[in-house]
Order: sequence, then C-alpha cells, then structure tokens
Amino acid sequence: MSAAEQRLAAIRARMHAACAMAGRDPGEVRLIAVSKKQPLAAMQALHALGVRDFGESQVQEALAKIEQFGAAGVEWHFIGHLQSNKTRQVPGHFHWVHAVDSVRLATRLSAAWGEPMQPLRLLLQVNVAQDPAKHGLQPDELYPAAEQLLQQSLPGIALRGLMTIGYRTDDDYQARASFTALRDLLEGCRQRFGDSFTELSMGMSGDFETAIEEGATMVRVGTALFGEREYP
Repeated sequence: MSAAEQRLAAIRARMHAACAMAGRDPGEVRLIAVSKKQPLAAMQALHALGVRDFGESQVQEALAKIEQFGAAGVEWHFIGHLQSNKTRQVPGHFHWVHAVDSVRLATRLSAAWGEPMQPLRLLLQVNVAQDPAKHGLQPDELYPAAEQLLQQSLPGIALRGLMTIGYRTDDDYQARASFTALRDLLEGCRQRFGDSFTELSMGMSGDFETAIEEGATMVRVGTALFGEREYP
C-alpha cells in the first residue's frame, strides 16, 4: 500500500469512527482534500483512489492545476480568503466558494458569472470565535447578510450553508463550542430562509472528528492527507 493509500485509509477510518460516535451516515460528510502547495502528481494519486473534491486558496495556483488536471467528476472548492480583484477568475472554474465574508464579495462573484458557466455554490464564512485576526461575518451579521443576498436574487450564485475556522487550540471543549455555534447558526438560517442551507464546512486535520460529531458536512483536510508540503 502506498503512502497516499495509507493516509487516505486512516482519514476515512477516522471519519467513519466520528460518524459512528455521532450516529451519522458517513455518506453525509464530504472530504475536501486541501491541495494548496501540493504537487499535481499527489493530487492525481488521490483522485485515482477516489477523492473527488479539492480545495485551493490561491487563485493563480488553482487555475493552473484546474487546467492541467483534466479529470472528469472533480469538484473544485475555493477555501481561502478571496480578494475582490480575483473574483472575476472564480466563476467557470470553481464549483464552491467556502469563505464568502461579505455581501459585496458575493455580489462581485455574481457580476463575474455568465452563461454557460455552472452556478457557484457559496458558503458564508462566520467568525464564530470573534477573533480579530480572522476573516468572516460576525455572528450577529449573518442573518441580515443572508437575507440581503436572498432578496437580491443574484444570478449565478446559490447560498448553500456556512463555514468557519475553529479555534486553534488543543482544548477540545473550546473547539467543539465553535462548531456547535456554527451548527446552531445553520439551523437558524434554515428556519428563516428555508432548506437550501444544508452545508457546514468546518474541521481540519487536527479537529475534523470533533467537527463531524457536531454536524460538519464538509471537512477540509490537508497535511493529514498529503503529508507535509513539499514546498512552502
């Protein structure tokens, strides 16, 4: 068994165990392979093993990989902070944008969209930790922002859920609290705006099991899946 197979098998086993702990179906949780700064060959090896979702956070690097990858059935996720001047390059290349932190950013993504591009599925980033060093809507800004976007009915985009970066801590209680808070906010969105809010993107290499137990539908795993980056 190759190193890639071993790492992927270990991640999937951990995901299944977390789902079992929470009484969830493992099919409800999507593994996003965070491939920033990873070589194309490593990504292709994971694709050959059944990985279909890749997460990138630098537009130019991602566009080069998307062009070279050439595999059907892959979904590309933009998971980093997206600068406004890069929005025009996202529609038509990515399927998901995880870190929409303002109405303005969503509006710019819509303005860059056009036929026959596939619609973009957006996740609103919430700074549940209220950490000034992190991007994202404050929790009390979420519902007004979602309402404004839905009322505008912007073409080419669809709100599908929420995303957060959890506390960077070894304290499981604190990490779990951030994921629980995002889950509660998603439920609030469903009650206010309908069942199109289905996705919770939360959890990374060090805490994705806790995130799954608290309702994550997408986990973003990089180092634990690829190993250490080959270049910074």
